[in-house]
Amino acid sequence: MDDRPREKLLLKGARSLSDAELIAILLRTGTKGKSVIEIAQEFMLKHRNLAIAATNSVESFVKNSGIGKDKAATLAAAFEIGRRIESQSKWFSNKKITMPADVAEIFIPILRDEVKEKFIVVCLNSANKIIKYEVISIGNLNSSIVHPREVFKVAIENNSANIIILHNHPSGNPEPSREDLQITRRLVEAGKILDINVFDHLIIAGNSYKSLISEI
Repeated sequence: MDDRPREKLLLKGARSLSDAELIAILLRTGTKGKSVIEIAQEFMLKHRNLAIAATNSVESFVKNSGIGKDKAATLAAAFEIGRRIESQSKWFSNKKITMPADVAEIFIPILRDEVKEKFIVVCLNSANKIIKYEVISIGNLNSSIVHPREVFKVAIENNSANIIILHNHPSGNPEPSREDLQITRRLVEAGKILDINVFDHLIIAGNSYKSLISEI
């Protein structure tokens, strides 16, 4: 009984599960007197729905029979992840990119403390709003040296009208190398052929950034 929600998820996907079944997976096990599904159903009955449960605290969760502090902490963490994803998605969908500073505002907090170099493709729609961003390379050195097909594969899959390409310099120095400028030129030329505009290529270095489009 306790494993059925997890098995159903693996077989049919997460969207096939009820709210109580999703909660049961987070709780993992039941108690001596109740199955995990029964505990999850009681939890949902008390909190009425996931939206209301997500606004509650660990203390309110442990008042449920069969939910101790460890399980309550798991629930609270899961709800907070969901809240942050929803918040970020709404912010992205409303944020129009008009200049390099807009890109930097979003990605400096994401990249400034990275110890490895990451190369990211940011997909924009025709209104220059972010659809998705994807990391396509991670490494210590030369992670900015990527092939255009890797970049435009992501762009095409997401039906992008425009893309931003960016990578971070963990050294804190935002100045581009010769290779950085070369890859920028190659990507701009490839974008013209594919009718996908390369809006910019940015280097993020700590709290500073450098736009490479203006350098080529």
